[in-house]
Amino acid sequence: MRNHRVYVGTIGEGVWRSLDNGQTFARAADGMFVECHVRALAVHPRDDRLLYLGSEQGLYRSTNGADDWQRVESPLNGQQIWSILIPPQQPETILAGTCPSRIFRSLDAGRTWEECRTALTQECPRILHTRVTTLKADPDDPKLFWAGVEIDGIHRSIDGGATWQRYSGTGLVSQDIHDLALVPANGKRVLLAATNADLHRSTDDGRTWQALDVKRGVPWSYCRTLTLPLGQAGTVLLGTGNGPPGSAGVVGISRDAGLTWQAAALPGHANSTIWNFAAHRADPNLIYANSVSGEVYRSHDGGHAWEKLMREFGEIRALAWTP
Repeated sequence: MRNHRVYVGTIGEGVWRSLDNGQTFARAADGMFVECHVRALAVHPRDDRLLYLGSEQGLYRSTNGADDWQRVESPLNGQQIWSILIPPQQPETILAGTCPSRIFRSLDAGRTWEECRTALTQECPRILHTRVTTLKADPDDPKLFWAGVEIDGIHRSIDGGATWQRYSGTGLVSQDIHDLALVPANGKRVLLAATNADLHRSTDDGRTWQALDVKRGVPWSYCRTLTLPLGQAGTVLLGTGNGPPGSAGVVGISRDAGLTWQAAALPGHANSTIWNFAAHRADPNLIYANSVSGEVYRSHDGGHAWEKLMREFGEIRALAWTP
């Protein structure tokens, strides 16, 4: 196992960092409120020491691997940030999604910002305010971006993020979108949408969706997070559990772009829903996952088998690792 760092974003305890491959952790919140709510972490695609963090106080940046942080002064100040995207092919661009749902964009690495024009609904009786839970860049089209909103469906931008339109298509059994994945498969592109009710699959760029009935392969249909293990064509990992936060969870693995699923080899059920994955191009086989109620898991084989770290936390909402 190559030497690496692990970052854990928590609710009420800030961000924690391991410098020894996940063996020990210490809080790494210098420059921000130490008990902030961290719901988003992003690693710059070309600089592993350049990190971005979203909390209820706004957007923060570290240039030294979380030795310290500085707030990125922007319209995001005081906004509760739920998602951050730095497109790998456009590293000067930053997108951030908030609760209540809004999307902001910088084209110059955070020096200047604009609020994107959207059709987002902000009010939701079930959760008071909707939130932008995920932002994804299309790997084949630099102008195409996707957003998943809880509870307001799927939104799409075809002009580099400047404007967004609701694009949920037909066939979604729920508009409670938790995560999205764009999966290359046999020369085509498959879209997956994780919701509170099932996982959905589209083969026509989101115009129509098929509910996959993942309970045929994993115990629960509350689907929270998705990731694509690098170098494994058609393989997808799914974090699921028996509710939010739930009292049990598993990692699902698919080798056919989401059509069929089976439970990966966790050391027993997690104590709650699997909420996040963390992968990095430096080692495609090394993947981290966490349950929302504080457990952290690690895989050395691209997500097939897992081990649990000794260190446990409170509520975890964000996860990353870097060399």
